[in-house]
Amino acid sequence: MARENLEITLAPRSVLGKKLGQLRRDGFVPAHMYGQNAEALTLQGERLEIGRLVPKAGANIAVTVAVEGTKDKDVCLIREVQRHPVSEEILHVDFMRVDVSQKITAEVPLTLLGESPAAREQGGTVIQPTPTLPVEALPLEMPEQLSVSIEGLLEFGDVVLMSAIEVPEGAQILLEDDDVVARVLAPRIEAEPETELEEGELAEGEEGELAEGEEGDGDADEGAGPEGAE
Repeated sequence: MARENLEITLAPRSVLGKKLGQLRRDGFVPAHMYGQNAEALTLQGERLEIGRLVPKAGANIAVTVAVEGTKDKDVCLIREVQRHPVSEEILHVDFMRVDVSQKITAEVPLTLLGESPAAREQGGTVIQPTPTLPVEALPLEMPEQLSVSIEGLLEFGDVVLMSAIEVPEGAQILLEDDDVVARVLAPRIEAEPETELEEGELAEGEEGELAEGEEGDGDADEGAGPEGAE
């Protein structure tokens, strides 16, 4: 399936500082575009349009950015997205220009396909050390995502190595072939909690020791009796 061509048109922005709050309330998101030894631009875009673009592009898919009032179009990557800590609303976006003829490095999402028999039948847990992988490729050839099957994880401790991932021509994962990308672990067995003694209850063996001590005390009392009588 052909990749969707991502494009967005942004407008020059003159609003700065404390006035950005009103800009956001008006339905716009502030942005910057920089890189490739060109002038850094202060921009803004419609919140709904940027909200649709960011999830599609992620940090690895090139976006063509046009600026209102100019004929220029730049190919960019989204390099930073600032969000509100509670609402997750997008507050600011940075676009970095790239040269389409030069390879770049980007983090590409890794998807695990299928199901591990050790997890399905024996209750194991599949862990994925990293959800993304560093990939080098031309900007317009950067894969949207990578995937690998975990159906070969048959026993606890089995792993899937980087070498099992099929990489599109022209792209290269910047990790070693023997690096682990998925592993299946045995279920954790929790130790049974120790039974606490109720108040006044004696542990096994304590009752006899106390009984012997009590008898000894009695003998001492009896021996002291005559001495006291004298």
